[in-house]
Amino acid sequence: MLLVKRCTFSLFLYSCEACGVSEAKYRCPRCLRYSCSLQCVKQHKMDSSCNGVRDKTEFVTIGKFNEMHLLSDYRFLEDAGRLVDCAARDRLLPRQTSNKFLNFMKNRARKHSIDLKILPIGFAKRKMNSTYFHKKEQRFYWHVKFQFPQSEAEYTEKGVPDNKILHKILERYIDPTESDPVIRQRLQIYTSSPSGVKVFMVLDQKKLGLGRYVELDLQKSLLDNLHNKTVIEFPTLCVVLKDFAGDFATCGQASIC
Repeated sequence: MLLVKRCTFSLFLYSCEACGVSEAKYRCPRCLRYSCSLQCVKQHKMDSSCNGVRDKTEFVTIGKFNEMHLLSDYRFLEDAGRLVDCAARDRLLPRQTSNKFLNFMKNRARKHSIDLKILPIGFAKRKMNSTYFHKKEQRFYWHVKFQFPQSEAEYTEKGVPDNKILHKILERYIDPTESDPVIRQRLQIYTSSPSGVKVFMVLDQKKLGLGRYVELDLQKSLLDNLHNKTVIEFPTLCVVLKDFAGDFATCGQASIC
């Protein structure tokens, strides 16, 4: 949303800078000009070639720095860190999509008792999947999506080795000292109690946000946790605080979708 609505008692002290008649109701996040209506907002953008988006890199003095600026800076750094991380990983990952390669992947997964489902070309999940099997090491490097519902956060990690223990995989996100500083700030409710979590794998995504889940073992490897389970393209893991685990356990504990 490009407009930020301010408290009316302060904006009523100003007039609309587009029409010069009505009292101001909005202030542009980028150029700080006052407007009274959508029509005047559009007019000011046209007149000043303003896009209405606040400049995230604009200098702010200490005296004017507030919680909104802190949150904006945090999100800016988080987005930048994610882009750098994804770019670095993408350079290392093979992007094979031939039927021969996909059938090879499914066959290798089947040997580990994993029912790997590949979606048709055109599906978003098929396009983003970076999972591959390393022939020399004889192991999968998985594309994994992590959901943290109590923080309303979601992250994607590429190249996760199948022999890595689940709780070690999560250290990057919820360990009080080993986690990424930017992620740690976002997941404070988790990092304050890293041992107080449970992990569920999403087995099936239904309409209206309902799904089926199975609890995973934090002390086992990713490969062991995927044993006898169906994986549609790549695993989606939901990291839940124990106090909320009951909401997921009631969705079903079946291992095969």
